[in-house]
Amino acid sequence: MPTGHDPQLLKGVLSLLLLCLLAERESYGYQLVQRLRETGLSDISDGTVYPALTRLEREGRVTSRLVTSRSGPARKYYRPTEAGYAALAQGTANWLSLADVVNPVLSRPIPAQPAPPSEEV
Repeated sequence: MPTGHDPQLLKGVLSLLLLCLLAERESYGYQLVQRLRETGLSDISDGTVYPALTRLEREGRVTSRLVTSRSGPARKYYRPTEAGYAALAQGTANWLSLADVVNPVLSRPIPAQPAPPSEEV
């Protein structure tokens, strides 16, 4: 089975993943990339995460602050806003509801070929 993840599927859930990770711990961009990789998204890139953070900030779902770093330039730390927590709660409920419907269908064995049509009554 391939280890890569479908970029379109990931795009649909990335904001939710970022909000969830930020609700757990305030983080800066590269730290979020590392945390996502630790969850199993080993092929996630900075070029995917930073635009998503910018979009979440523009939408008012996260806020940021600069923190001085001992090892280089200041880092921009992100945390969810009240709107971000609301989006996380609603998005999680929506995702889990969808997964409840999709998982049983996609968990079925894949047949070698489709069955013949059934007789209509």
